[in-house]
Amino acid sequence: MKHAARMLSFVARFVVLGLAVAFVVGLVWPHTGALLRQRLGTSTPVPTPAPTGEAAAPAAPASYADAVAKAAPSVVNIYANKLVTEQPRELYSDPVLQRIFSVPTGPARTRRQQNLGSGVIVSEDGYVLTNNHVIANADDIQLLLYDGRVAKARVIGSDDETDLAVLKVDAGNLPAIRMTDAESRPRVGDVVLAIGNPFGIGQTVTMGIVSAIGRQLNLSSLENFIQTDAAINFGNSGGALVNAHGELVGINTSLIGQAVGAEGIGFAIPVQSARDVLDQIIKTGHVVRGWIGADYGAVPVSADSGLPSAARGVVVNEVSPGGPAALAGIQQRDVLLRIGNEDILDPSDLRRHEASLKPGEAVQVSGLRYGAPFTVSVTPAQRPPSSTLQALRSNP
Repeated sequence: MKHAARMLSFVARFVVLGLAVAFVVGLVWPHTGALLRQRLGTSTPVPTPAPTGEAAAPAAPASYADAVAKAAPSVVNIYANKLVTEQPRELYSDPVLQRIFSVPTGPARTRRQQNLGSGVIVSEDGYVLTNNHVIANADDIQLLLYDGRVAKARVIGSDDETDLAVLKVDAGNLPAIRMTDAESRPRVGDVVLAIGNPFGIGQTVTMGIVSAIGRQLNLSSLENFIQTDAAINFGNSGGALVNAHGELVGINTSLIGQAVGAEGIGFAIPVQSARDVLDQIIKTGHVVRGWIGADYGAVPVSADSGLPSAARGVVVNEVSPGGPAALAGIQQRDVLLRIGNEDILDPSDLRRHEASLKPGEAVQVSGLRYGAPFTVSVTPAQRPPSSTLQALRSNP
């Protein structure tokens, strides 16, 4: 009995001593227990709390170098050269003084003018997208490729309405950029990268976000810009606007400069519009669009009207004499609500639908005339050049 008591006392003292040692070790090295459990394979993983509401957004990458590495080889520097004739300047603007003090001014002289810009290789067989204003009236177009090669390009076609042009370069081993599809349209807040050749200093990448979509600077045009605060400068025109995966989402085209007090307001043509222009120019050499022959605007909705704040449809402001709308009986102040099988959301939406129509193929247009519903059949014509449309609007 005494032997058992001594053994129990010994074990108790040993346990107390072990607990005291463990307590001291825990104070000095607080993570020792977790390390031992992990080493022995007895640790229990701590469950991660599930996010409430919407799924948690993925963490932003620490670098966009991979996206740049994918897209940058497809962006080229464009040097468009043309000969400019300069007339000699008269010393006096008054015709009487010019006759009295007639001083020979010499013959007219020509000089070479170079326009800088950027372009994007969109196919391995050498098609390049750029802005029309970059290569307009150029006599010679040279491309500087990403790998240092220089190649001469020729113009396949251009489109004034969207300020796009398609070039063709004959060279091998051309890296074509990957374009986003219709399901991957950029959203406001998405990170975008602008790649181009600002001021001719060489290829440069700037970063920003999509500030807005569907922007129009000229309310009567087909513009449908992506607005971004990524820095776009002279020479970036025609370059690539890509997403965080290095895929093309737009063609950089213009900016509102600091001369008017603006900063961080640049615009790009959406890749879907650029793809349509590219396909038509490659196929036919030009772009054909539908035209119904009417000028229209947003439907005004009074704040106390009880109608939804997002108005639908358009109101007809002007009807071109002899145009398709006039021949169909559409009148000024008509409200157009539907074209074909599609509802009309707003003026820019109708312009996109109108442009996609095939000239000569009739389409049903329905709306309201003084509150009464009506439906007419309109046979669209081919959209005239922008200069002709401006003349029609100024001289209705």
